[in-house]
Amino acid sequence: MFSDVNFLLQSMAWPLVLLLAWFVGERLHEAASVPRVSSYVAVGLVASLFDLPGLTNAVPGLPFLANVALSLILFELGYRINLRWFRHNPWVLALGLVESVVTFMAVYLATGWFDLPTETRLIIAALSVSASPAGIVRVANELRSAGQVTERVMHLCAINCLVSVLVLNLVVGYWHLSTSGDLVMAAFGSIHVLGTSVAVGALLGVAGPWLLRSQRIQERDVTLVFALAVVLLTTMAYGLKLSPLLAALTFGIVARERRVHLTNAQRGFGTAGDLLTVFLFVYIAALLDWTDVWGGMLLGLALIIVRTASKVACSLAAARLSGITERKGLLTGLALTPMSAFAILLLEQSRLYGFDPARQVLAVMAGMMLVQELFGPLVTQRSLMAAHETHVTKEG
Repeated sequence: MFSDVNFLLQSMAWPLVLLLAWFVGERLHEAASVPRVSSYVAVGLVASLFDLPGLTNAVPGLPFLANVALSLILFELGYRINLRWFRHNPWVLALGLVESVVTFMAVYLATGWFDLPTETRLIIAALSVSASPAGIVRVANELRSAGQVTERVMHLCAINCLVSVLVLNLVVGYWHLSTSGDLVMAAFGSIHVLGTSVAVGALLGVAGPWLLRSQRIQERDVTLVFALAVVLLTTMAYGLKLSPLLAALTFGIVARERRVHLTNAQRGFGTAGDLLTVFLFVYIAALLDWTDVWGGMLLGLALIIVRTASKVACSLAAARLSGITERKGLLTGLALTPMSAFAILLLEQSRLYGFDPARQVLAVMAGMMLVQELFGPLVTQRSLMAAHETHVTKEG
């Protein structure tokens, strides 16, 4: 009898928590304009605190589902990237690369104030380069934001994510080299993951538009085709031990270059995308251990200050060169504050693929992740509002 009750509680945990997260997100968004994703994170953190049965324990398939959710968002981010813009305004590309390097070096040096191993410092610095596509894209969609700051934030977020994946794979290769001593296998592993992930995403980005053009698919069905393609891409990446996040971002960029038209009504992949977003933010919040959160809060706050300062300083320095005012440069740097969802899933993938230090790094960064998860989307929202690029009123 007791086992039946326990099984029932485990089965009901996720649906109940997701329903509660959605309800809280809608109420707080309507009452106080709180970004929905911040509310989802808050509910996930509370659920983790109470250690609900079946929620915080390892459940087969949940990491895959979370990667599908984030891959859909990364595809959407990639689709919003205009490579021609980099040719017309190379300062944006230069800013993204320089800012990534500056952030990496600043965070790496800052972690030297704490008693951390070198490999842990390198991983934290690599993850800190990234911005959270999930937080930024969903907030921008909520606000129907469009303009100079919004587009720069999207492009810089994509650059940050690409550089973060690249550097993290190099660190993983360095770790394998230090543990096994096999330089060839370590180098091959890193190059294989990066190159093959990009190649698979690009191949699907070419094949997808060809399929759409060869068939008489109505506009409303394009969303379904691309959603299924992202699921296929994530499955392939898991099977081949690649990076589904890098592959999905590449898929979106190439699909954009192949001139596939997506309407505004399809942004966010509709109701299925909304459901997966609720799950994603509750899931990543439930992964955090509260003991690690309190123990790493001082480190987390220090790293947040250093990371934010480096991004804001670089955006301010390059503002006039890239064609915007210093005020918009400041808002662009602040809007890149979120980072948690992308970073946590990168660590989870690395752990699943045999990178042992990943679990330790997540524990060290728990305090930083909690603050970034809760307040990062709010900073992005206020930055886009201050830039006067939002198109949402209280009426609709």
